[in-house]
Amino acid sequence: FVTTKEVLIPVGQIVHHSLQEINKRLHYFIMAKKSNKPKTEKPPAVDKLLKPTIGVVLALLGYYFMKGLDIEIPRIDVNDELALREVFFGEGEGKNHVVLCNTLPSPESNSKQLPISSVFQDSMDELHTTNIADFALIDCTHTLPSGTTIADKFKLNLKKRPTIFVSGKVGPPKQIPEKHLKTGHMLTKLLKSMLEPHAAKILSTKDLKSKCLNSNYCGLLLKGGSPEKYVKDAFKNLLEKYDPKVQFASIDSTTMLLSGLEEHIPEFKAGQHRFVLFKKISGGLNEKDGRLITSIVTLDESESLSFNSISSTISSAMKGSKSAKKLSSLPQVKTRTKKLEEAERAKRQRKENAANGKKTSSSSTTHTGENDGSKEGRKAERERRREEHRKSNPNFVEKTPEEIAEIERKRRQRMEEESAKWNIDAEDLPEEGEPIDDSEYDYMDGDDAEDDEDGDDSEDIMDLD
Repeated sequence: FVTTKEVLIPVGQIVHHSLQEINKRLHYFIMAKKSNKPKTEKPPAVDKLLKPTIGVVLALLGYYFMKGLDIEIPRIDVNDELALREVFFGEGEGKNHVVLCNTLPSPESNSKQLPISSVFQDSMDELHTTNIADFALIDCTHTLPSGTTIADKFKLNLKKRPTIFVSGKVGPPKQIPEKHLKTGHMLTKLLKSMLEPHAAKILSTKDLKSKCLNSNYCGLLLKGGSPEKYVKDAFKNLLEKYDPKVQFASIDSTTMLLSGLEEHIPEFKAGQHRFVLFKKISGGLNEKDGRLITSIVTLDESESLSFNSISSTISSAMKGSKSAKKLSSLPQVKTRTKKLEEAERAKRQRKENAANGKKTSSSSTTHTGENDGSKEGRKAERERRREEHRKSNPNFVEKTPEEIAEIERKRRQRMEEESAKWNIDAEDLPEEGEPIDDSEYDYMDGDDAEDDEDGDDSEDIMDLD
């Protein structure tokens, strides 16, 4: 035997094998020994991979096809005054607009149009299925009839690109800060927070007046804790149904208290939410509008805090079928403390006692309607005379609150004019140091004063004997 690398080959077989065959056998043995890895499995059949492959290919083709579709962006005609007023101030249909400043090249120049911002385009692609705003392009360098450009009139900084502003129903054009223009999704998030209807958060009395009480109707949720899912869903549906006729707001009753309102609504309990609807009577926040006066409509005791009950209350208040209670003063937002809670509880108790006392007095005593000098008698006499006056004047019309206020203003003016006749003006006063009227004053001489001091003052001393 010939030994070659652990392979035993009989000498007799060497004659029958060629050297090439021996080399092949040696090579096969060496490679098999070096390789300790198991043999790989056979690949699956092609027909099993065919369907998934086709699905992936179709999905990629659909994605790139939809990605390649460009939604046409309308351009605002800067020469159309009505279109400009609709975009800038929300006139007409009262929509909101998201506008990108994009200047067209002049016909004389051979320059190309500026490309559309990818941030603006991506945000438009995300929101094109919603109705929160209309996207458009406009030439912000256009000169208006007033002689100023659109950018100068609304203080738009064209150096900050992309120059995008929001306008329409939300107010005049307001430029979006650069920090929200890094990606299209960041712009979309900002637009949703600005334009989608949402409940205002009340943190102070100023917020309550500006965000709630100044509206014609405002539904306020007084949260007794973290709102449950059904409460959030209910208010989401209410926002969709009543926006923009009714403004909605919320306040955390666990930390804050509404002084002047608590005695008119159910008492606070942890974990229990309350709802009240404010209905403005007159006035506003500006001095020319007059003092802000409002009223409230509350849910019935048997009604729960649900979409149907709140919606029914709002509809009844707007139609006038459910009466509103006028508030003598506007509610004030205060931090909830034990001392304030005790004060509000005492106020509520006094109100209940007064109501119970009124019921007992009205049930025990009945007035005959004659003027006997009592409060009820005088009131009955006024009502009788008022009724007689109305019957004798068929064309009588009740005075409006504005007319009553004007009458009161004229009355106060007459009183001021009459009081001015009796007041002494600064011009009528004598010079400093001179008496007003010498005849009314008798001055004592020094001798008389000394006589009085030396005189008998026994009358001023109490006799103790």
